[in-house]
Amino acid sequence: MNMPLTMDVLNSTEEPGPDRSQREIPLPTPAGLREMLPAGDLLDTQVARHREAIRRVLRGEDPRMLVVMGPCSIHDEVAALDYAKKLKRLADDVSDRFLIVMRAYLEKPRTTVGWKGLLYDPDRTGAGNLNQGLLRSRRLLLKLADLGLPLATEALSPLAMDYLADLVSWIAIGARTTESQIHRELVSGLAMPVGFKNGTDGGVTVAINAMQSAAHPHHHLGLSRHGTPVMITTRGNPDTHLVLRGGRGLTNYDADSIASAVDALAAAGRSTAIMVDCSHDNACKQAERQLDIAREVMAQRRAGNNHIRGLMLESFLEAGRQDDGDDLQYGCSITDPCLGWSETETLIRSL
Repeated sequence: MNMPLTMDVLNSTEEPGPDRSQREIPLPTPAGLREMLPAGDLLDTQVARHREAIRRVLRGEDPRMLVVMGPCSIHDEVAALDYAKKLKRLADDVSDRFLIVMRAYLEKPRTTVGWKGLLYDPDRTGAGNLNQGLLRSRRLLLKLADLGLPLATEALSPLAMDYLADLVSWIAIGARTTESQIHRELVSGLAMPVGFKNGTDGGVTVAINAMQSAAHPHHHLGLSRHGTPVMITTRGNPDTHLVLRGGRGLTNYDADSIASAVDALAAAGRSTAIMVDCSHDNACKQAERQLDIAREVMAQRRAGNNHIRGLMLESFLEAGRQDDGDDLQYGCSITDPCLGWSETETLIRSL
């Protein structure tokens, strides 16, 4: 039965869980949230068009470069919209060379503990509020999509995709979850291109295995859009690709590493399209290193390596990162360090 999205649901109180180690708070169903905040026919058509454009780039049918860029994780909806407006103008200006997709990452994977993202704790109190997080996350994606930008996010919780995926044109599966069978099953039923990041050790085997798994149909446990348990049968997703992000102090954006990855993909019969994540271990967590990495990767592309079809950059209004607190600098990341807007724009125009 579909639970309507009302203030009673949004303000619902805790109920005892099946044992003393957990508590439960009712949430709206995916159908309820989508009915309250619908995409509409125009946005549905736009998202489908963006997904197809990304597919064409990844398949080599469109000679442009795919660039997925934006904040590490969104913590301030106002600043995210401010960034998006600047990005849309830049994307239009360079649309003959680049297909730019905005990172709209609402979940933050953690190595141990920490703030888990706007979706889970929108006010960053540590108490968590998924009711408000779901509402604010979907509302933000609608506003970003209304600007005409293709959107990207990382699929961390498979259940979150039921609430948000209709507004997203490209999805990443992170290094920590690429090996997860649940995420491979999820991807096999998604309707957009998906990038699997290499494992945390820097190796590509796990990601290639994930691509092979996600290309096949699966039967798995899930929830319907009305919140009832169902068996989900997927068709398989042919539009997956590899994202190189380095690992454990090792980088893998150099020509030899990319050639090795392409050979491994070809041997497995998978797409040889490569996206290079200029951040994370490739940049050794130093945001400014993304500039040189992007230039190096584009030089390889200009030298004839047409397997390189995408870049990923972490970028926000202000450079660097800051610790969360009461006196935050507007437009500066509270998770991983980012490039500032001025250096981001200069980089893209120079490339």
